[in-house]
Amino acid sequence: MQALLRDLRARPSGLSVEEAVRRRAQYGPNALPEKRGAGWASALVRQLIHPLALLLWGAAVLAWLSGTPPLAVAIVAVVLLNAALAFWQEQQAERSVEALAAFLPPQAHVLRDGHRVEVDAVEIVPGDVILVDEGATIPADARLLDGAVEVDMSALTGESVPVVRTAGESDPDAQLLHVPDAVFRGTQCTGGGGRAVVFATGSATEIGRIATLSQGVERKDSPLEQQVRKVAWLIAAVAIGVGVAFLPLGLLAGLSLSAALVFAVGLLVANVPEGLLPTITLALAVGVRSLARAGAVVKRLSAVETLGSTTVICTDKTGTLTANRMQVHQLWTPHVDIRTASEIPPGDGHVAALAEVLGRCTEATLDGDHSTGDPTELALLRFARTHVPARGALRIAVHRFDPRLRRMSTIDRGTERREVSCKGAPESVLPLCRLTAAERATAESVVAQLAGRGLRVLAVARRPLGATVPADRDAVERDLILCGLVGLLDPARPSVAPAVETCHGAGIRVHVVTGDNPLTGAAIARSVGIGDDDSAVVTGDVLAAMSDEELADLLQADGEVVFARATPEEKLRIADALSRRGEVVAMTGDGVNDAPALRRADIGIAMGASGTDVAREAATMVLTDDDFATIVRAVEAGRRVYDNVRKFILYIFAHAVPEIVPFLLFALSGGAIPLPLTVLQILAIDLGTETLPALALGREPAEPGLMDRPPRRRKEGVVTRRMLIRAWAVLGPVSAALALLAFFSVLWRAGWTPGAETGAGSPLHSAYLEATTATFAAIVACQIGTAFASRTERVSLFTAGLFTNRLLLIGIVFEVVFTAALVYLPPLQSVFGTAPLDGWTLALLCTFPPIVWGADELYRWVGRVRARG
Repeated sequence: MQALLRDLRARPSGLSVEEAVRRRAQYGPNALPEKRGAGWASALVRQLIHPLALLLWGAAVLAWLSGTPPLAVAIVAVVLLNAALAFWQEQQAERSVEALAAFLPPQAHVLRDGHRVEVDAVEIVPGDVILVDEGATIPADARLLDGAVEVDMSALTGESVPVVRTAGESDPDAQLLHVPDAVFRGTQCTGGGGRAVVFATGSATEIGRIATLSQGVERKDSPLEQQVRKVAWLIAAVAIGVGVAFLPLGLLAGLSLSAALVFAVGLLVANVPEGLLPTITLALAVGVRSLARAGAVVKRLSAVETLGSTTVICTDKTGTLTANRMQVHQLWTPHVDIRTASEIPPGDGHVAALAEVLGRCTEATLDGDHSTGDPTELALLRFARTHVPARGALRIAVHRFDPRLRRMSTIDRGTERREVSCKGAPESVLPLCRLTAAERATAESVVAQLAGRGLRVLAVARRPLGATVPADRDAVERDLILCGLVGLLDPARPSVAPAVETCHGAGIRVHVVTGDNPLTGAAIARSVGIGDDDSAVVTGDVLAAMSDEELADLLQADGEVVFARATPEEKLRIADALSRRGEVVAMTGDGVNDAPALRRADIGIAMGASGTDVAREAATMVLTDDDFATIVRAVEAGRRVYDNVRKFILYIFAHAVPEIVPFLLFALSGGAIPLPLTVLQILAIDLGTETLPALALGREPAEPGLMDRPPRRRKEGVVTRRMLIRAWAVLGPVSAALALLAFFSVLWRAGWTPGAETGAGSPLHSAYLEATTATFAAIVACQIGTAFASRTERVSLFTAGLFTNRLLLIGIVFEVVFTAALVYLPPLQSVFGTAPLDGWTLALLCTFPPIVWGADELYRWVGRVRARG
């Protein structure tokens, strides 16, 4: 310590005011540096240059060049609307550093010129001597000069039990967080007191280091974001390739340059699914709202889908698997072997004396939400009140918990006599008890058994006192009678074990990554079904000595691992190792120490009720109920959302064929066959009629067995070969054939022959307008059949239920009404080039939905038959 004081140029009486001011100028404020993120303008620009957005910009430019400004304006409006939606949903301020600042108390007590003064915490500098009192939050990293304190380190290390830090003790081999006389910024003193010299402030503290780690971790695109980007570039390549290839084909077929350009624009617009990105964004937003109702607040839309592809969950223990609420789990008395506390009936005579001592030897109070005391004290008091009533006793003296002695005692006057009540660490209390060698050996054996089960063990003792109350503590705490041993545990939440079982059924492995001790971590893990007796338990020291290859081999094994005493860097290393193996990692946590790993994981999951602000800001999802089971519900929701994204992608892709075929027919005929569909009509289909049914497919209920199948592979595309076959070889061609049937049926009934003039002013112009309207309406009718067909991937629609998706029925009604408005309202007729349809054509269109759906139903039936062998 003298060397530290020399290095800091400090003295036990504190710095002078002048020296503190000089060091404030040298080291800066005791605050964390703020990292400014990208401005809102650059964030919005990123939405405007997304691959699908770039395609739409290109379509708008071509539409303008082709002489159709209304179409160009409409497409630009779509780009801006979608960008605004995505910008609003995705804009989450990165406030980890600001939240870390909440762990800095606004005021602190220091020694300046030998006098105790209160200063702003930001004014503390290295070399300052701070005064640490019970209940105070430590304002900077410091080493104790005198005294001993009990510190709650759970927010920093994840350890559920307060740790003792004592002046004068040292361990050269210990990691900084476990140095016996060190206290750290953001932790809380729960007992004791002393003076400490500050050795680190601001970003140099442990919390500052974590803030730096958190800032340096970049978020990765989710699997869906990666797949949508790949699909977008694929669509771009196809659209541009088709346009470039068929533009000269149209010219060779005899089309004029303007007609060929219209043809190329039509192909581009037909190939670009203008409604795809808004539909995905809105579908994910719906998933976010449904998860919020289930207790999970998602900060990034894509996190919903990421949950569905999760293969590994790395979970913290304290406050995640457990409720962070200590309770008496097992106990032993000299006359009865180890018993589980919950199985002991109230009033049991064998535990009455032990409960009486626990009820007296405490400074905690039980008063519902207004109870006072640390979690261990309250747990002991709750147990005592269960077995003995609260009796009136006059407190004569109290020897508070001393972290160096690791025990406390009280002297109370009962109804008959004065009584000494004592509790503390077994190694502190047992030597003070009157025990034979055999009795001591038995007690020490029981201590070893309880500690081996991951319990925090306390010894409880008492002795009657005469009329004279000794003033000396040592005279009070001697010749004690051992009442028993108590084992405390922060128990697992009741909902965790079923949730873990569901994870295993879904092919998801669960690793425990905790700052707590290995025995406790392993015991809790086994109690909820994570791993077994043979599972690996790896401490931070062992992990630090592992090479990357050894860690990869450990994680590649089939079992589940408990990582104990893990530092923030080690949590990051575990997340990185899993990611390199191709795993989709969900990392849960609630403490300051979890923030960097929460940001690095594919999805970080923080606890909302018991978690720190730091963890909540760093995470992409927050559990408002702190229930591990909510994660399982979120995984199921993520899988359902992904399946439904595929359903509406199938629905949208299927319409590309009937939209492209009319333009190909127009070009290949050299204009002998008039264009069966206009570009504005395509836009009306892509942005108008198909949007609501596509959104309704995003609300489709989950298919049976959703959580009984393994997670999909990270590299598995959102677009599969089977989906393309259904879209482009079944649903699309059938819809294209029916649409052309409607088109030609109207022209032929009007007396049209190939090459006949259908332009404005010609006798067949009205028939041509009605024919293009029939094509447009036919595609809409086929959309209805496609929507029903897209609801299931393999099973029959009759199994899922024809009318179980009410939103889809509403969407179809809107689709029909919207189409009718375009066909029959004169203002819209002039914009979209439509004309009223006669009764015969309407009757023909009514047969199209069941034909399209029936064709896909037959395809799926053949697939089921082949699958059965």
